[in-house]
Order: sequence, then structure tokens, then C-alpha cells
Amino acid sequence: GNKVVIKPNMSFPNPPEWGSTTHPDVVRELISLCVKAGAASVLVLDHPLRSAELCLERSGVRGSCSSLPKTRVEGLTSPEMFKEVRIPQGKALKSTMVMKAALDADVLIAAPVAKSHSASGVSLALKGMMGLVYDRKPFHMELDLNTAVVDLCTVLVPKLTVVDESRILSDGGPGGPGKVIQLNKIVASVDMVAADAMAVELGTWYGRKFKPSQVKHIKEAHERGLGNMDTAGQAVKEVTA
Repeated sequence: GNKVVIKPNMSFPNPPEWGSTTHPDVVRELISLCVKAGAASVLVLDHPLRSAELCLERSGVRGSCSSLPKTRVEGLTSPEMFKEVRIPQGKALKSTMVMKAALDADVLIAAPVAKSHSASGVSLALKGMMGLVYDRKPFHMELDLNTAVVDLCTVLVPKLTVVDESRILSDGGPGGPGKVIQLNKIVASVDMVAADAMAVELGTWYGRKFKPSQVKHIKEAHERGLGNMDTAGQAVKEVTA
């Protein structure tokens, strides 16, 4: 009976092979699982950085998922679809306009693709929450980006995070083109910080390996108590299909 919002990355009008958007097969499977679990509705939402129609079409998500029951796939860009939200724990970001549908959801699921990012090092679940806000310019132009991302994640807290590491955009992100590495993995956790940390550890970025503590927003989210980046101290179960 829950209203579910799934937040994949559909920000660029690129095919799945580029690794800049969440693979439509991952989104489709998530929707199917939600519907089977009894969801009243499933909204797949993003605020694309390019033409919404082109992004939804070329990413393959709309074509793959729109026919599923109780499901809508939308790229929301109009200000009336957003609501001003205060960030009580914000250190840099004090308020921002957030998608009303995401705020109204009973269950928010983060479903980012794992990719490099020229400003934040990587873009995973934490950074991906920026796709639910109306104006991202202050994050990049006026504020400390990493701190503002963590601030946002104090009010946008997914019940589940599923990171698409079927392939990663190892460099050239966030939009690509860049080096795409096939990993054939999916990382899932109820802890968004842990999921991001594991995704970092599994990947190779810019030709080298990184620790989660070397990604500023992951480290800050851990230090502020939003989750646990110490994957070695957690129970990790690997399932082979």
C-alpha cells in the first residue's frame, strides 16, 4: 500500500552503454519487486540536466519501465513540482526546493549508477540526491559542494539504496563519454553511506583504487552520523545469480 519513489540517474540523453545513467534493467527489476511487494504506486523520478524527454528516452528507462503496472517515469523540471524545504542540520545548505512527490513518498529508493564526477570525485547515492532538487547551481557556485550534499541527505534519506555497478563510468563523469568498466555487480543496503562506500571500494576510478574516506562527502556523511563507511566492520553478503 505504500507510495514508492525510485530515484535513478536519468540526467543525460545517453545510452546505457555510456555508464552515465542507471541501467534500465536495474530500474525495471526494482519496480517489479516493489509491485510484487504490494506498492500502491511507483514513481521513477529525476530532474534531468538536459531535455527531459530526450533523457528519459535515450537512457532507455522510460521505454523499459513505463508499461509496468502502477508505474510512471517522469523527468520533473517545472518549479511548481517542487517545494521549499528547510535543512535544520544544514552547515552550508539551509534550504532548497525539493520534489513534492519525493517528499510525499512513503518509501524513497536511491538507485544511482556508479560514476566518476569532475567536482565531487564520484557520484553515487549521496550525490545523486541532488537530482531531486530544483536548483543545483548554488551547490556548485556558492556552497561547499560536498558539505551541501551531506546537508541535503539529512532530509532526503532513502529507505533502501541500490547502486548500479553493472558497469561504472570510471572517468569522464558525470556525463561522459569516458572509460566504462564492466563490474556486473549491484550494491544494496539500507545504509546509503555504506552502499556508497562499498561502491567506491569495488570500483577503479581515474585509473586507481580509492578508499571511501578519500571521498569528501562520504567521509563527512560518516562523521555526521548519516551512516557507516567502515565496510570491513559490517556484515557483507555476496549473492551470485
